[in-house]
Amino acid sequence: MFTINPYLKIALIVVGIGGGVVLSMTQGFWYGFPLWLAGLILLIAYFLQGTVGTAAKALQTENFDKAERILNLTIFPRLLYATNRAYYFMLKGNIAMFRKDIETGEMYLKKAEAINVPTDNEKAMIQIQLANIAASKNRWKQAQVHYRNLKNLKLTDANIKEQKKMLEKALQNRGQMKAAARMGKAGGAMMRQGGKRKRPKMR
Repeated sequence: MFTINPYLKIALIVVGIGGGVVLSMTQGFWYGFPLWLAGLILLIAYFLQGTVGTAAKALQTENFDKAERILNLTIFPRLLYATNRAYYFMLKGNIAMFRKDIETGEMYLKKAEAINVPTDNEKAMIQIQLANIAASKNRWKQAQVHYRNLKNLKLTDANIKEQKKMLEKALQNRGQMKAAARMGKAGGAMMRQGGKRKRPKMR
């Protein structure tokens, strides 16, 4: 996806609108019209798209500090397109998770979940991350809910499919551990019941 450096975009907006206004005031409206129109179009695009694309590229190289700085240049996240807004929250969540701030990461990911993103792959990414957070907090029922949501999606990305398999194995292992624990408790109870029997009196 083609992206413009956000600092360059901001500079072009300032030059376009500012230069257009100056030319319109000094030379006449039509002299400045192309400049401030171009600046206005860039400004609208900036509000609708934000800096998500550039921040995502920084995150791909694991430069979390740079990604956060770029992401913070998005002034009004609520004005973003639905997909960009969801990615904005996902990136904020990933950055928080990297810094071990699980609570903040979960909060942002839930905000992303509440947005109806267009593709099942994007929805799956959110469900997997939320399921992993729930599992890390031993909230296995909640993790199961996210996994069931995941099963209803048609996945085409090989990496996401692999993550789904890993999550499925983790949930299966958890189920086996719980079953083993229940059997252990049942066996212990039977032993205790057996221990309560009175021995026959010796003659």
